[in-house]
Amino acid sequence: MKANKLHDMTVQELNNKLMELKNELFNLRFQLATGQLENPMRVKSVRKEIARTKTILREKELKKNA
Repeated sequence: MKANKLHDMTVQELNNKLMELKNELFNLRFQLATGQLENPMRVKSVRKEIARTKTILREKELKKNA
């Protein structure tokens, strides 16, 4: 998901998205450990999406406090 779309989301929606991404990363790691992972690059992209989401959450928090 692009950062522009994430900026349009509310804090609650971003938190929900973050939880979904963390669950997906857990499942991908489990598949990797058992040798069932078809696309290992998906782990990297999910990690980047998590970082992007956390960054935007932090920006919103700082903007709210300013």
